Amino acid sequence: MRYRVLGTTRALRDDGTPAAVGGARLRALLTVLALRAGRAVPVGVLVAEVWADEPPADAVGALQALVGRLRRALGPGVVVSADGGYRLCADEDEVDLHRFGRLAGEGARALEEGDPAKAAALLDEALGLWAGPALADLPDRGAEAARWETRRGEARRSLLTAALALGRADEALPELVALCDEFPLDERLHALRIRALRDAARPAEALAAYEEVRRSLADRLGTGPGPELRALHADLLHGGDRGNGPGGRVPRVPGGPPGTEARPRTAPRTRWVPGARTVSWTPAVPCPGAVP
Repeated sequence: MRYRVLGTTRALRDDGTPAAVGGARLRALLTVLALRAGRAVPVGVLVAEVWADEPPADAVGALQALVGRLRRALGPGVVVSADGGYRLCADEDEVDLHRFGRLAGEGARALEEGDPAKAAALLDEALGLWAGPALADLPDRGAEAARWETRRGEARRSLLTAALALGRADEALPELVALCDEFPLDERLHALRIRALRDAARPAEALAAYEEVRRSLADRLGTGPGPELRALHADLLHGGDRGNGPGGRVPRVPGGPPGTEARPRTAPRTRWVPGARTVSWTPAVPCPGAVP
């Protein structure tokens, strides 16, 4: 069996057909058990999370009846009695929420290790597991759902960072614009958006985006942009980070001062001038340490 708690709670058999888990209380019970897959959940915890602030008069009896219904829906041996409570016999990777957590963690590590292609594949798979709000069928989702939503936001930022590293700025921009509208005070998202605009050769829009977030931070929080945004702004004003790939800075000659960029010798380039003949030239390569 596989279990889905990112969105409406569901149980899927090995052949992909859904088990009949009908009723809000039954889905809430399955959600609580799936959250702790493979571990015993005490009766008191189950009652508190399934009924929240409205437990029945005979809470233990009501829980036993609900467990019986869940066993009939999932099949024998799936939910067992254990240590004063009940346990869902499942591995964590069979629950979409835990699988998301594993994939998102592996994707973030791949990004830190300088492998954006692997990171993008892992993070895309992780985010594809979300079919709605986390733990949607719990009466009181509270802090647990908020924690997973935060992890989802981190995974989305990491995926967009990987996309920029892979030269996909144009593909990432629509989602970045939408996320910045949704979270107008998230400086990390705004920094990604500005980087994407810069990498897509749209520096004027990048400067306008910086000014937009600067005003928003000043108006709402009374503060200015943080170090990352300020560094991006300074770089844009000086025309930095152009050429040689997505967001890649042209490397300088070792030991040379600013402006002595090392560029490979290339074949003569052709420039077309209206009303004039075609002119060709070969870019000069400055000597290391030369004064620009």
